[in-house]
Amino acid sequence: MSVHPDRNLKEAAPAPPPLGAGTAGDRIAAAPSAAPILAVNNIEVVYDHVILVLKGVSLKVAKGEIVALLGANGAGKSTTLKAISNLLAAERGEVTKGSIVFDGEEVHARSPNELVRRGCIQVMEGRHCFAHLSVEENLFTGAFTRRDGSAAIRRDLDLVYSYFPRLKERRSSTAGYISGGEQQMCAIGRALMSRPKTILLDEPSMGLAPQLVEEIFEIVGDLNAKEAVSFLLAEQNTRMALKYARYGYVLENGRVVLDGEAKALGENEDVKEFYLGVSEGRRKSFREGKHYRRRKRWLA
Repeated sequence: MSVHPDRNLKEAAPAPPPLGAGTAGDRIAAAPSAAPILAVNNIEVVYDHVILVLKGVSLKVAKGEIVALLGANGAGKSTTLKAISNLLAAERGEVTKGSIVFDGEEVHARSPNELVRRGCIQVMEGRHCFAHLSVEENLFTGAFTRRDGSAAIRRDLDLVYSYFPRLKERRSSTAGYISGGEQQMCAIGRALMSRPKTILLDEPSMGLAPQLVEEIFEIVGDLNAKEAVSFLLAEQNTRMALKYARYGYVLENGRVVLDGEAKALGENEDVKEFYLGVSEGRRKSFREGKHYRRRKRWLA
């Protein structure tokens, strides 16, 4: 009796693992081979029809991974995130070249609320909580676009409280009067309430004590590992970002000048010197680090 070759191949192929199976390390290791959930392809951004801010920026975020977007203040990190989330028009900016693809569809012409419904949401620099609302009311605003019923929203609220127990303690407090770290937790929790596939996280460590920064990054790592939420993380705290990211891009004057695995970037002498203040195994003084020149090959 003959067997059809295609049927034989199908029977021999291993069954795909269930969603969420395996350790976080296994999922992150497999991320590079997966189709990217977010792809920014050679975009240029212009403000006021004159000022060229981003100059051919390209990057990718695979499903279930954390990608760091590094660079000094003014390098173009926030502009890149706003280009992805379609918030440039409010600042008289626009994407003039290139494309932005999220979850298999070009989205740079879509409105911000459509992008949120598709699962891509930005946590803005400076947190931007609704200061006159309570913490819990702020969290509920993140579920505004959902249509799956109050029971599902309440379950996700309990999930947010499980990751941020401090928010549960302060849930009835006015958001404008809680600490900066609690406001950052509230902003991330609000993003989670929208059931995101990808979170664009802009400078989460800004203005926070080192202990709180460590705590927030730990939670980001847990959300990535346990909830399979992808993160594009714009951060000046290079050491902390590379500790939790798998891959990184370095922006300089609106261009991607370096990219690679997070571990390799952390060991790169240029990154050590320009962003960690360490050169050839010794820590540089402020006087040495204040004025420097990028190596010619850096911007080649």
